[in-house]
Amino acid sequence: MSRAKGLDTLFANPLAYAMTKSENDAAFMRQALDLAARGSGRTSPNPMVGSVVVRDGVVVGRGYYREYGGRHAEPQALEEAGDRARGAELYVTLEPCCHQGSTPPCTDAIIASDVAQVHVAMTDPDRRVSGKGIERLRTEGIEVETGLLEAEARELNTAYVHHRTTGLPFVLLKLAQTLDGRIATRNGHSQWITGETARERVHLLRSRADAVLVGIDTVLADDPRLTVRHVEGRQPRRIVLDSRARTPLDARILNGEAPATICVTDAAPADRVDGLKQAGAEVLVLEGGGEGGAVPVGPLKSALGSAGIVTLMVEGGSRVAASFLRESAVDRIACFVAPRILGTGIPSITGLELDDLSRTIDLRDTRVERLGDDFLITGTPGYT
Repeated sequence: MSRAKGLDTLFANPLAYAMTKSENDAAFMRQALDLAARGSGRTSPNPMVGSVVVRDGVVVGRGYYREYGGRHAEPQALEEAGDRARGAELYVTLEPCCHQGSTPPCTDAIIASDVAQVHVAMTDPDRRVSGKGIERLRTEGIEVETGLLEAEARELNTAYVHHRTTGLPFVLLKLAQTLDGRIATRNGHSQWITGETARERVHLLRSRADAVLVGIDTVLADDPRLTVRHVEGRQPRRIVLDSRARTPLDARILNGEAPATICVTDAAPADRVDGLKQAGAEVLVLEGGGEGGAVPVGPLKSALGSAGIVTLMVEGGSRVAASFLRESAVDRIACFVAPRILGTGIPSITGLELDDLSRTIDLRDTRVERLGDDFLITGTPGYT
């Protein structure tokens, strides 16, 4: 078939052309999503964003938000494209910003580039933007298409969307247990339940979180560092639930490797609180202790969300896990399971009393992954 005849056949079937264009649009947006994912763990409290500029079916510019405070994706892609951006199409995974922050509005750069069309995967839930960026572009005569691979874009920035819409951190509960649900022997020995591959994944999850949280019992028993060590990544804030300010002043969590916040109640002794502050810790005092005088989960989440904590990783121990689940305060669970039987020992969750099978917390959208000899089960808890 000659080229001319092929084109005649293509344009004689508008539906075939539309499908081809739609498929190409999706492919270019997937490239933008892949670029955005490269910023994982480094952009919070801002979202991950990727962008590509396409001219005559060829990508001529690429960009992604590399780290918090850095240049945004769209200006990077447009700068790489240069004059080729004129009349081209821009694909971006999140609505371009239209306000002055640490960098100029992305809408200004897009308008100045004279692109013909902008494809936006999803609107930005941040109220400073939230449709205003799209409206600004359309006002300037730029055609804007929205909703292309929106589900994938939302999944990429699940924690960001959750934080911007609720004001609360997205809570990931991490469990590491034996097949029979134990996290340690009855005398407290817990290193190591899972193997090296699983532990590397835990450190990867830490590197993508803004903060990692444990209870005082874990600090007293294990003296953890809670830092990122086996993979490259930023260090999350370390948070301890310690209603009575019992954290030892020489605990490794206060070693200065990463910021530390000790969460106490108003019942904590003043001298202990002062000692923790002098040791370099931030002390967060919450009134009205929860069950048994514990740090209340609801006010804690509100305080952390207001402080810009987008993703909170809860690592232990068993009573802390129960307290978050009891308050329906967990958004996703990552359970590492070692194929071994321990028998009598410390359970992964203690104090969550459900007397009826109809009240169980079932995981939805579950995924199972093998990590060496261990398994990782992830899912979204469904609260009844």
